[in-house]
Amino acid sequence: MKTILLSFPDGQVAEDYLAQVKNLAPEARVIVTRDHHAIEAVWDEIEIVAGWLQPDLLLKLPHLRWYQQLAVGIDWLLQHPEGVERDFILTNASGVHVVPMSELIFAFLLAFGRGLPAAQRAQIQGEWVYPKGNSLFTLAGKTIVLIGVGGIGARAARIAAALGMRVIGARRNPTVPVWDVEKMVGRDQLPDVLPEADFVVLTLPLTGETQHFITKRELQWMKPSAYLINIGRGPVVHEADLVEALQAGTIAGAGLDVFETEPLPKDSPLWKMERVIITAHYASSIPNYYAQVMSIFLDNLRRYQAGEMLRNVVDKKRGY
Repeated sequence: MKTILLSFPDGQVAEDYLAQVKNLAPEARVIVTRDHHAIEAVWDEIEIVAGWLQPDLLLKLPHLRWYQQLAVGIDWLLQHPEGVERDFILTNASGVHVVPMSELIFAFLLAFGRGLPAAQRAQIQGEWVYPKGNSLFTLAGKTIVLIGVGGIGARAARIAAALGMRVIGARRNPTVPVWDVEKMVGRDQLPDVLPEADFVVLTLPLTGETQHFITKRELQWMKPSAYLINIGRGPVVHEADLVEALQAGTIAGAGLDVFETEPLPKDSPLWKMERVIITAHYASSIPNYYAQVMSIFLDNLRRYQAGEMLRNVVDKKRGY
């Protein structure tokens, strides 16, 4: 018997979603659990998994045909390369993150532009502090370089253009145009465009090619007034090089949601830097996240049953 495993972090699946799964696959047994012993009891029957399952358990399922994961990134395959060769379809939650992650980008940009980190520190101290000199700026007229122009980058480009910013994009295949991106370049052209950037925004997935994509070299190409924003994956940036660049004034500041080690260690110099804003890897968080992932899964389950192409199929070898 085909078995569908629903394994979500809170261990619960709303009754209406469960009913829809059973309606779409009436011949299947549907199990809702996160308990490893319960999963192992039927592990040789599981054909479909939706939610999140530890990779070491997931890759033991002998008859797994399709895994709908909760997240977008599939960098867990870097630690489990055997999964790349396994014959199962992997789909992700691409699209769910576009709005909250693009909004965090501009939360960082606007906070730096209007001096909010300093204002927050002054508020805590009960001090009335007026910004010094030319420390404030507007986004209009600034140049933003978006590295990794997928769904999130495309929406960020649209918002940036609406704010009067000049938008440059960098992606693996620069021949594919994106609306509101004035110029699209490949990685080999970064030395030409990074010196123009007031903001460099990273939305890259973590793959073998993107690990330490930003190092001391790339940071030195940026101008001293520029800011680095990373909402993709922490290891895309060589963190020690970033700390050094911030301490030396090579760049002006950074907005960081992701880090090489998470949680960020308490002894990291980043915590105490005045021109750094840190958020705890929550760029994609929204109240109805699981509901949106379930919507993707239900649509894909209908497609799976009908033998149609699934949405959000990722290339396991490429890493996204």
